[in-house]
Amino acid sequence: MSYITNGDIEKRIGTTAYIALTDDAGTGSADSTLVDEARLGAEGEANSYLANRYAVPVDLAQEPEAAAALKTFVLDLAAYRLHSRKPPVPDDFTRRRNEAVRWFERIASGTVHLPTALMPPENAALGTLGQADGPPRKMSRETLDNL
Repeated sequence: MSYITNGDIEKRIGTTAYIALTDDAGTGSADSTLVDEARLGAEGEANSYLANRYAVPVDLAQEPEAAAALKTFVLDLAAYRLHSRKPPVPDDFTRRRNEAVRWFERIASGTVHLPTALMPPENAALGTLGQADGPPRKMSRETLDNL
């Protein structure tokens, strides 16, 4: 499952840049292998953060708002990857990439959540997360307030 397509990348950076950043052979057309490499690298980078919380790839087919957010940030990573092939990288693409990485870091740490009605499945490889077991609490705020 892909979060973005090569066509999404072309729309993001524009056709002229799309060709210029991938046409190493001078044919006047984009090299889809190089675009695939940038896209897959960006999706892999995103999944490396998302895997700290969720089973990857995250299926957001029923969650358009979350899918749009994820798509935006993965596109920022892919656009940066293409621009970094032929430096200097424009400041806007560097800034957007850094914002995307910060967002993914916050997702991984749990301080930000994907905007979904139902949380995506947890990554089973991480084991059980946050499951409590044992008798109910004897001390709570309420019981301490009564002292």
